[in-house]
Amino acid sequence: MMVIGLTGGIGAGKSTVAAMLAERGALVIEADAVVRELQQPGRPVFDAMVAHFGPGVLAADGTIDRSAVARLVFSAGGEPARRELEAIVHPAVATEVRERLAAEAGSDRVVVYDVPLLAEAARGGFAAVVVVDVDPEVAVGRLVEQRGMAAADARARIANQTSRAERVAGADRVIDNSGTLDDLRARVDDLWPWLRSL
Repeated sequence: MMVIGLTGGIGAGKSTVAAMLAERGALVIEADAVVRELQQPGRPVFDAMVAHFGPGVLAADGTIDRSAVARLVFSAGGEPARRELEAIVHPAVATEVRERLAAEAGSDRVVVYDVPLLAEAARGGFAAVVVVDVDPEVAVGRLVEQRGMAAADARARIANQTSRAERVAGADRVIDNSGTLDDLRARVDDLWPWLRSL
């Protein structure tokens, strides 16, 4: 088993690259998907979030309202709330990911750990780190067009992340996603044999 860290700023196209790697045979563990699973009603993370932040983080159907949580942690003065949320979520995600990796131990799989905050966390245990990179204004445009975010909200999210320069500095490979989907596909075609050769 070879574990690859895959990261990129919001709107960079990291999930698209992860999907392309999955098409080529990689096992993708998506941190955001793990978080969503752990935040389901009845799970310890869900209970801890509601206990700590109150019912304002719940949607009408009783699930976690991710938009409400985002407003809480990405608003002006939201840094303490972000740290508190991370203290609840991150240890549980780390445990879940370790269990999934343990299930692949001894295999010859390329496992891609798709995680937005890789640059913010301590790097370790990765055969390589791949960063999907795009100009922040391109990312803002994509977030507005594809996710329906307000431009100001998109810029606030980007501002709360590690800088583009810091992310790229920690990369073994950088995938430029400023072009078309076909351009990106060609770059992933080039990346895949390199990953298999590590």
